[in-house]
Amino acid sequence: MSKMDPPGVKPYDGPAGGWGALHAVAKAIKDQTAVTSDVRALLKANQPMGFDCPGCAWPDPDHRSSFEFCENGAKAVAWEATAKRAAPEFFAAHPVAELWTWSDFDLEKQGRLTHPMAYDTASDRYLPISWDEAFTRIGAALRALPDPNMAEFYTSGRASNEAAFLYQLFVREFGSNNFPDCSNMCHEATSVGLPDSLGAGKGTVTLEDFDHCDAIFCIGHNPGTNHPRMLATLREAARRGVPIVVFNPLRERGLERFASPQDPIEMLTMRSTEIASSYYQVKVGGDLAVLKGMMKTTLALDAASLASGGPGVLDRAFIAEHTSGFEALAADLEGTEWAAIERQSGLSRADIEAAGAVYAKASRVILCYGMGVTQHRHGTSNVHQLANLLLLRGNIGREGAGICPLRGHSNVQGDRTVGVTEIPDEAFLARLDAAFGIASPREKGHNAIETVEAIRDGKSKAIICLGGNLAVAMSDPEATFAAMRKLDLAVHIATKPNRSHLILAKESIILPCLGRTEIDVQETGPQAVTVEDSMSMVHASRGGLKPASDELRSEPAIVAGIAKAALPQSKVAWDHLIADYSRIRDKIEEVFPDFFNFNERIMQPGGFRLKVASSEREWRTPSGKANFIPAEGLAEDPAVGADALVLTTIRSHDQYNTTIYSLNDRYRGITGRRDVVFVNAKDLSARGLKHGDAVDLETVPADGAGGAPRRMRGLTAVAYTIAEGSVAAYYPEANNLIALESYDHRSGTPAYKSVPIRLRAAGA
Repeated sequence: MSKMDPPGVKPYDGPAGGWGALHAVAKAIKDQTAVTSDVRALLKANQPMGFDCPGCAWPDPDHRSSFEFCENGAKAVAWEATAKRAAPEFFAAHPVAELWTWSDFDLEKQGRLTHPMAYDTASDRYLPISWDEAFTRIGAALRALPDPNMAEFYTSGRASNEAAFLYQLFVREFGSNNFPDCSNMCHEATSVGLPDSLGAGKGTVTLEDFDHCDAIFCIGHNPGTNHPRMLATLREAARRGVPIVVFNPLRERGLERFASPQDPIEMLTMRSTEIASSYYQVKVGGDLAVLKGMMKTTLALDAASLASGGPGVLDRAFIAEHTSGFEALAADLEGTEWAAIERQSGLSRADIEAAGAVYAKASRVILCYGMGVTQHRHGTSNVHQLANLLLLRGNIGREGAGICPLRGHSNVQGDRTVGVTEIPDEAFLARLDAAFGIASPREKGHNAIETVEAIRDGKSKAIICLGGNLAVAMSDPEATFAAMRKLDLAVHIATKPNRSHLILAKESIILPCLGRTEIDVQETGPQAVTVEDSMSMVHASRGGLKPASDELRSEPAIVAGIAKAALPQSKVAWDHLIADYSRIRDKIEEVFPDFFNFNERIMQPGGFRLKVASSEREWRTPSGKANFIPAEGLAEDPAVGADALVLTTIRSHDQYNTTIYSLNDRYRGITGRRDVVFVNAKDLSARGLKHGDAVDLETVPADGAGGAPRRMRGLTAVAYTIAEGSVAAYYPEANNLIALESYDHRSGTPAYKSVPIRLRAAGA
């Protein structure tokens, strides 16, 4: 960036965190005009007797301070605890046709939903209805379907274990396994890939492992924005001299330096802690090449050590006892040329070998990764390679070592654990059926991509969304929005209005639910729910604020209400379960043995950790061992022309998934706008463009995924520290560049991080 910066673009020179974070927290609270309740809520965030932050899934430390929240967690709490209300009067004043023209930011800014609402075609407005009428209409529409599999049941990771368990129970008694889930759009490649490699689809590390590691590798994630509480953990490791090696296309401030708002010395002296010891700007789509290069380096160092009479670098005892497939991996690496690795990664051999040397020297390595790895056409294979690298030196099932997928929503992992999956196994279904006397369906259900395809093709006619903003979050909004408008029934369980609510079915209903911060009172009194973080820790969450409206109901109660209406002869005692959530947990324990003594263990401060078999070197794979799985070639995505750039979608700092808190992106120097594309200055110059120019993006069809070119017009080019050949634009605005057919066919994860495009002057 330069003195000729366009409006709203100015370099940010500060660290992540620091006074900028405190100012942002104060502003977020002030903007939501609920200062007293927001501050009271924040003091209970991530505390033993408080609520779990509705933001990211980073675990809580045992040594909790009075302030266990980050800047973006505070924004999430303020957004939920807002004094603003989207009451019936709001909908009466604004027809849906008008609301459609509003920005997503302005829609959610209206505040909390307060009443059940149903769309009225004659007035083009949502009108209030009673809960009884809402349940009656939903139940009648579901019962009218010729086949239960003509309904889809989406789940957001915000839902608690109790709500998710009841939801999957209702759907399976109804007769379907159609569970499109937010996991399908982010870490499904992890949920599919890690079981192939390690036998379990979860990370193997605990937060305490970071106290014992001697190297950390961060690949394809941005903690400063997407999981800020991780910065405190990385800071502690950096301050004790642990090398932190980063591979990321963009220079992200949270991976460069961090000033802890809880450290008075850093705050008063305006100092900060350097995070990355080495920062390599890999090209978008170059992670697979980097991983193969690091493994190739590890094998070369092993051979050199043995040749000089040393012990070698590989953990041969571990490989022999615990793994299979090493020879095939070694042969693949031997046949992979360094020139191809350099070309695909955008990094030099010397850089990759330097990173590989750090890995080979360390005894205990943690590898952290995010959606920069998973959201590719071959994202599952990428996850296999991460596991391969760790297995070479026995870095699974060892203190201070392991694999750390960075999940998004605070209970996205827990939803899966308690049964929200389109591919349930027989053992689980048998236990569920025995616990409730039902007969669950056995056929595979739909994931998110398959859901949109089924609706588009007229094979599904109803959808219920337990939270989220599915239509906006999905790739290819043109195809997704058109499909959703074909539905007979759309039900949205939500806290705030969003654009998905405006994509109308023949019958559209919005059901307002309690937020994580609010008191949930049922027949036996105030209730706690539970969540599972990204390291398999399960703990209780108890809201403490007065609900935004007396009309709000909890997600478990709403699920039960729909179930009773749709299944008049249900075998489940829904009212009994809802009266006391401990009864739901008793049933979770009955169906999932790893939750033994569930109600007792959540009384412990911090909760308890579920068993992750691979953490204990128990490999639940068909071979009974961890598997080395080679990847074919080096391309994470289909090949494109030499003149093409590869675009990755990114979140701004004032954003959480599709929720946009403001139009600012502080760490990237953007204020008051989102219509920008980040480009390397050399790539701009090569196309006769410069910083601040108006540009258009046009997709380059590849391997049948893309069809006719898709375009984004009139963006402002921002010269940025991003790898050559790579560009970045904001999600979800850039989703229109991603064809519905562009996804990982193993996991169903859309390829949000690998869009081949051409960059031109606007209107050219």
